[in-house]
Amino acid sequence: MTDVQERTPAGVSAATAGTVYEHVRLTREGTVATVTMARPQRRNALSEAHLRELLAAVHEVSTSDARVLVLAAEGPVFSAGHDFADVGGRDVTGVRDLLLLCTSVMQALQAAPQVTIARVHALATAAGCQLAASCDLAVAGLSAGFCLPGGKGGWFCHTPAVPVARAVGRKRLMEMALTGDVVPAATAAEWGLVNAAVPDDELDAAVADLAARVSRGGAASTAHGKAVLYAQLDRPERDAYAIAVEAMAAASQTAAATEGRAAFLEKRPPVWPA
Repeated sequence: MTDVQERTPAGVSAATAGTVYEHVRLTREGTVATVTMARPQRRNALSEAHLRELLAAVHEVSTSDARVLVLAAEGPVFSAGHDFADVGGRDVTGVRDLLLLCTSVMQALQAAPQVTIARVHALATAAGCQLAASCDLAVAGLSAGFCLPGGKGGWFCHTPAVPVARAVGRKRLMEMALTGDVVPAATAAEWGLVNAAVPDDELDAAVADLAARVSRGGAASTAHGKAVLYAQLDRPERDAYAIAVEAMAAASQTAAATEGRAAFLEKRPPVWPA
């Protein structure tokens, strides 16, 4: 059975753990923790300090009893990508270190036992688009747009292309990366980059509805299911089935699976184990 990170006891909130952040805000409402990028004056550009705080906040939520992690932003854009003021003075080793830190943030969003949902308003550019694509799910306001502009800006979006490719496929990735054009939210939904594009004034409600729907099952079952889905994605079908069969067989013996089967057979709502 795939390892799942341990959680804090019920009732312990990630938002009350005492960590003070400068570039992000961590809040909690019920079982939903929200990490909000709060550098509007820099268009939420991803400096090293910002990335380190994002990583710390995601890890803080990961070790809490929250069921959902929402990644949001304040200000005129969702994120303008890497902070060029932070990149410009670095040599190749320094830039590599920054990109590895950014990669750690993306991988932490996928490794979190919570379901991660990007709440995207306005523009998500380069590494900002990468953030949205790295979350398990994404909802965008109709005013939002997504782009990988590096090809026309002199610094190709190699790392942002990794999760975007896995969301939209080869030809659409090539179009985004080679043209640098902004993909409107409605088109992003058609392409699979986001799950839904909704009117801006309905964005919060749509995110809340999705968060409620992905929280229906037991926490441990959801965390394990998410981990296995990522383990088998992009593998050859034979390998994917080998991973999935073993994981599903092992999961059949868990308390959550036993309760789910019993509730179905007894025609009653399930009572999920803590």
